[in-house]
Amino acid sequence: MGLTKVITQLATVDLFARDPQTQVFLAGGFVGRPYYVDYREVHLLVADSWKKQAQGLPQGALLLAYYENEPTVYEAFLLRVLQPTRLPTDEQVISAMIAYYKDNLKTSGQDSQLDSFTRYEFSFSGLRCRILGTFYQTATGQLHFGADVESFYSAHNYSVLKPNPKVLELLVNYRESGITGQPTDIRIGQVRYSSTRRFHSQLPQVPVFISPQDFLGHRTALFGMTRTGKSNLVKKIIQATVLMSARAPYESNQAAIPVTEHLERFTLDGVPKYPVGQIIFDINGEYANANLQDAGTAIFELYRDQVTRYSTLPKPDFKVMKVNFYQDVVSGFELVRAHLALSGGSYVENVRAVDLTPPPDYPNNYSSKIRYDRKVAAYLACLHRAGFSAPPNFKVRFEGQTELNHLVRPDDPLDPRRGLTLAETVFWFSTLWLNYTTHEFFADYKAREGHEWADEDLKALLALLTRRKSPTSGVNIDGYLKLRGVIELHTPTLSQPFDKEITADLRQGRIVIIDLSQGNPEIQRLYSERICQYLFADAMQRFISNQPNNFIQFYFEEAHNLFPKHEDPRTGQIYLRLAKEGAKLNVGLIYLTQEVSAISSAILKNTQNWFITHLNNQEEIREIQKYYDFADFADSLMQFSASTDKGFVRMKTYSNPFVVPIQVDRFPQ
Repeated sequence: MGLTKVITQLATVDLFARDPQTQVFLAGGFVGRPYYVDYREVHLLVADSWKKQAQGLPQGALLLAYYENEPTVYEAFLLRVLQPTRLPTDEQVISAMIAYYKDNLKTSGQDSQLDSFTRYEFSFSGLRCRILGTFYQTATGQLHFGADVESFYSAHNYSVLKPNPKVLELLVNYRESGITGQPTDIRIGQVRYSSTRRFHSQLPQVPVFISPQDFLGHRTALFGMTRTGKSNLVKKIIQATVLMSARAPYESNQAAIPVTEHLERFTLDGVPKYPVGQIIFDINGEYANANLQDAGTAIFELYRDQVTRYSTLPKPDFKVMKVNFYQDVVSGFELVRAHLALSGGSYVENVRAVDLTPPPDYPNNYSSKIRYDRKVAAYLACLHRAGFSAPPNFKVRFEGQTELNHLVRPDDPLDPRRGLTLAETVFWFSTLWLNYTTHEFFADYKAREGHEWADEDLKALLALLTRRKSPTSGVNIDGYLKLRGVIELHTPTLSQPFDKEITADLRQGRIVIIDLSQGNPEIQRLYSERICQYLFADAMQRFISNQPNNFIQFYFEEAHNLFPKHEDPRTGQIYLRLAKEGAKLNVGLIYLTQEVSAISSAILKNTQNWFITHLNNQEEIREIQKYYDFADFADSLMQFSASTDKGFVRMKTYSNPFVVPIQVDRFPQ
């Protein structure tokens, strides 16, 4: 059944329809009467016979409480079943029940020895429900939902119904702007309340739809144990985004569109203005590679024409993610700085503070050009000592000094302006550093110019090169040896940095898969951060220059391996920026993990979409209970089986006003 037909039918559902003769509401089956009502909760009196007629009242089920006194009041509280609660008469019932047990009388079955009055009394129980909000109808007949209670009356004025399938479909597919129904919406699954489905299997499916708009430019979390359906859900989101992106009317690089058009994110029918780029950081390799578990549902297989795959190692049909550290100095040094972030020591901090970005007036300002070229040359010498292979016949050129050239090699002075080999460059700077505090040239230079010949950046690099924190100390630091941790990210052959290629693909609305399955955790972190930083900078530049910024969706598998641990100031700051500032840049963030407590609270607090499957410990449950109304599901999230309840999800999306428990459809259906 098409979505348009479904929504048309939902729009005709009357939530407040009554039987013309009895005036009983027709939205579902009667399940109980309230005996306590406040702004947050309703306590119900329910009977076994009512529960049976309603085909069960599972924990988490949605109910409707109607005010019956006035036919002109079109209002119903939306309730969620929480747990049993005590009735005022429970003490007498329990006392009577114990007396029957002591007399060894049979209290159940066909041959029950209970009298009819006692059996009737024993059949009642209390049920505690949370009020999620109020559905009401305006004078014009429009249905609205408010996430609170405007007023309530005495409890005896209400009756509570369990919605029939069509009404339930209306409730779970209601959005802040009305009933879901954009042409881009897709079915995500069906309503499911419990692991046990004896009653549920006998009822019609109640489909649940999502809008890809809820994910574009927003933060989305998928939490749960391994093999509980998180990846299947991600593939559903990717599928929905591909379908939506295909309808985009403009290309992201169309400069002829007026600036006012650039600022609009969607067309009138909910389609994004520009194709949506999607980038997947695939730590386990399940999106980039064919595998038996997914049986032909790998993203690259289904969308071959739209996917570009990158790997840290050479593989057929993959582009290799490596950087020529000698050619792309700035990008290579950013990887070095990220690698050094996990190391301690003052000299390491000095190196990380070095700026190898060309100055704004480069190369027109002669003085700044000389200093910048020297820094770059000293850095390249560090790479050579660390073992980074250079392109053939590679030469280093910078402005030396006649006195220094003779100092380095008196008999045959080395002139850097003519070009030095990397070995000669190492020798030139090493000799200079060893004589920096004793040679008269440096003292004379400082007296004449008012500042030292070597600035702080160059000093930090010379210490790194020689493994000496000062010219007068012995070898007392690791120095350039620390650079060997990123040597496998280097290639002497590539000419175009991979992050620029990736950005170009994403701006065209393609899917990029970064296969990190064969990299160690440090390499995974470095590549992920570098790509994110480049894309964020590109999006920010487009934002401030009024260029079209198409949506780009970031997907992070095993996010706890990449994201900062709580408020760790040393690493992962780019993910915090994506979470906090990504919305204005049209950047979306989708992350998966089984360790909720390991994710920074700054990211969690900025997350709008939540999908939670099975969690197996109280620490993770406590973290989840801090957000929205997931506390209602705290017990059930631990009870359900990770092996038999795959795809059983509690879902809260950006436009959905309350959590809905669903069974996610299997991808790619």
